[in-house]
This record gives sequence, C-alpha cells and structure tokens, in this order.
Amino acid sequence: MGFTETLWTALDAIRNHRMRSILTMLGIVIGISSVVVTVGLGQGAQDDVRKEIASLGSNLLIVSPGSSTSSTGTRGGFGSSTTLTLSDADSIADSSVVPDVKRVAPVASTSVSLVNGSTNWTSQLVGTTSAWQQVRNRTLSAGRFFTAAEVASGANVTVLGSDTVSELFSGQSPVGQTVTVDGQQLTVIGVLKSSGTSSTSSLTGSSSSSSSTGSSDDDQAVVPITTEQRISGTTSTALSTVYVEAKSSATLSAAYQEIDSLLLNLHSITSSSDADFQIATQDSLLSAANSTNKTLTVLLAGVAAISLLVGGIGVMNIMLVSVTERIKEIGLRKALGATPSAIRRQFLLEASILGLLGGMIGAALGVGIAMALPSLISQSVTVSPVALGAAVGVALGLGVGFGVYPASRAAALTPIQALRSE
Repeated sequence: MGFTETLWTALDAIRNHRMRSILTMLGIVIGISSVVVTVGLGQGAQDDVRKEIASLGSNLLIVSPGSSTSSTGTRGGFGSSTTLTLSDADSIADSSVVPDVKRVAPVASTSVSLVNGSTNWTSQLVGTTSAWQQVRNRTLSAGRFFTAAEVASGANVTVLGSDTVSELFSGQSPVGQTVTVDGQQLTVIGVLKSSGTSSTSSLTGSSSSSSSTGSSDDDQAVVPITTEQRISGTTSTALSTVYVEAKSSATLSAAYQEIDSLLLNLHSITSSSDADFQIATQDSLLSAANSTNKTLTVLLAGVAAISLLVGGIGVMNIMLVSVTERIKEIGLRKALGATPSAIRRQFLLEASILGLLGGMIGAALGVGIAMALPSLISQSVTVSPVALGAAVGVALGLGVGFGVYPASRAAALTPIQALRSE
C-alpha cells in the first residue's frame, strides 16, 4: 500500500471518530495556544521596554548622584545625594576633557503646582538647558523650545508635556498662554510631542483640581535651569540627573570611561567602588529590564510546555485505544498482505495528522488571543512567524513522538493473534 493510500486510510479513521479525534487534539490546542500567547507577551514586553529606553535619546548616558546618609544613619536610595553639580556638568561638556561627548543636558527638578485659571495640576518642574531637547531626542507638537539666551537670562518661559497640557488646558492650544507656579507666571512657548511612555496619575477633588501621583515624560513643565532655581528658591547647584549624548554608539563606551574618570577625579575619589555617582547606559537599562521579562516568559512557557506534554500523552493514550479497538482490522489487513511497516506508517500518520491539526488550530487560537489581549490588559503582544512555525513544528513532533509506541504495537501484532481476539 502506497503512501497516498495510507494517508487516505488514516484520514478516514480520524473522520470516522470525530469526537475522539477532537478530544485528542484539545490538549495540544490548549498547549500550543498558551505557548504562542506567553512567548508573545514576553516579546511584547521586551519591545515596549526597548521603545521606552530608545525614547530617552540616542547614544545616551545617564549620570545620577549617589545615595545619601542622614544624621540618624538612614541611607537614601540612588539619586538622593547632592554630589552632582552644574560644575560637574560643565566639565563633562568640555570637549578637551571628554572628547567623545556630543551634548550635555543637566537637570534639576522639583514637584510644583501649576495653575491655569481655576485649574491646577501637580507636576514636575524640570530645569535644564537648551540642549535637553536634542539629548533626550524629543520633538515638539507645537511652538518652540527655549534658547541658550533664555537660559542665561532666566526667562519666564516653559515647554509643557502633552499630559500636562491635557490637564490644564482642556483641548485648547496653550502656546502663548501662561501658567502660574508659586506666584510666578510662565509663558508657554511649546508643547512636547508624546513620548509614548505610560503615566500614572489620578484625579482628586473637583474637576478643577488634579493631582499627579507618578512621574512621566509626558507630564512635566520644562523650564530654563536658572528659572527653576529662582522658582524653587535655592542657591544650590545640585542636580538630579545629567543626560549625556555620546558622539556615536561606537564611542558610547569610551564616553562612559571618560566621564567616570573625570568625576572620580573631580570628587577626589580613588576607587570606583566608593563613587558618589552612578552612570547608566541604554544597554544596561535594557538588560536589567529584559532579565525580569525573560524570567517571567520562561516560567509561563514552562507551564504551557506542561500542557503540551499532557496533550502528547493524550495522543498516545487515544492511539493505544485505537489499536485495541481496531485489532481485528489490523489482523485482517495483515492476512491480506499488509506489511508491519505499512501498519506502522498508518498509525504514525494518524498521530501526526492529529498533532499537526492541533498545532494549526492552537496557533490560530493563540494569534486570535494575542490580537485581543492588548485592548484588555494594556500590554503589547508580539507574535513572530518564527514562533508560530516552531509551535506547529513542536505539535507535529509531539504527534509523531507519542505515536511511535502505539504504531509499533500495532505493527507487532501477528495476524492469528489479531483475528482470534475478541
């Protein structure tokens, strides 16, 4: 009996036992769809992290102060110290000292209440220089960014984030209008285009009063750093962050080493382990974020793999039942001249078809769930064709692997044993 005839015989056997075949495939369908969704969730999370880190700016280095220790011995987290200053930022911007740095944007920030008429909103007041827009790779949806001359003069101007505009101006164009901060009026000269990062905020009180409970790149008021110092009433030159753009991705590592050596020297520190600052790169941020996502993905994929194993055992169990039910058919076919290899091939084909159909249905179900999930859980799901192909291949492999024993058992039956069985 040729391959084509064997294939049609296997398909007839599956069609004649539809319910049993459906139940056999169910375990594989659930397992494959689970694998597709969990891997898609992991890849989607990694893509989201990559996009958010890329939105920080290109070839970016983030220099932050170290931790502080209070008089009672309580240690603050990284960034709580005041060891990073404007003088440090100016030194980093000196091309004769740090030749691989292209731009530097020092940042000092404080939480303030912005007021527009009867509406108020608590946001971050970010004081920086005119280089901030290029270093952070931000674009404007309206207006312009402030100039170096406005930074030098401490001009009362501000560029607002898109979320801040939504809260304060209710759909109106803010450019040319003013917001009040601690009694000082700032003219809105521009609006930042949304960076796409998530914002954690809640509304409190009436419709005219709002409060932010989290920070976001889209919820801030960016002002000249001299203006921020005047509004906050501080004479300190301490910074919360210094954003540094390297000349290229190839010089990012060199810029890191140059900045590290410079700050250690400026702060009179002899060992890197005692540094009162830290420098983060996009690669280090991406690696740290993805390590958590990968762990979660492996865990969920492991659970899905158990479902696949159960599905494979189900295929073997049903095929063993099929051999038992069709033992007389096997005996009759052998008596008519069917070889053990032909019998083995037929049962292997049945198991393979069940695995392949289960894999295809499971992959289709997984894609459907992946398309519906983002709107339900606000999480991206990325399904790659490679993952789908691998999932269907695994399902086919399960069908073949768990069908070998039942097929071999059927092939080993002698015609006399099969025909005599009840």
